Amino acid sequence: QVQLVESGGGLVQPGGSLRLSCVASGRRFEDYTVAWFRQAPGNEREFVVGVTWGFRRYPEDSEKGRFTISRDNSVNTVYLQMDNLRPEDTAVYYCGLGYGPDYWGQGTQVTVSS
Repeated sequence: QVQLVESGGGLVQPGGSLRLSCVASGRRFEDYTVAWFRQAPGNEREFVVGVTWGFRRYPEDSEKGRFTISRDNSVNTVYLQMDNLRPEDTAVYYCGLGYGPDYWGQGTQVTVSS
């Protein structure tokens, strides 16, 4: 059984930073593409950023933005570093494993507010 557990969310002021983590179990994590998504109230879930099993980040210019994804296969974990956060970044953040994605975590709430 695949399990994804996100953590690291919380309340942060505009301009602040957060680092989300997602730990996977039940599959060979290193074989999978993994991505972060988010869903704000009243909106559909949307893609944020991803990284392939070969450590290629996508979209290709994602490192120029405020959000940076990384993965550590030794601990089956994917991270999302979020900098210069804005109120519109407020959402539940989910990690997804596989191209579908095939598996989802339960989400972690990020609230950006002064």
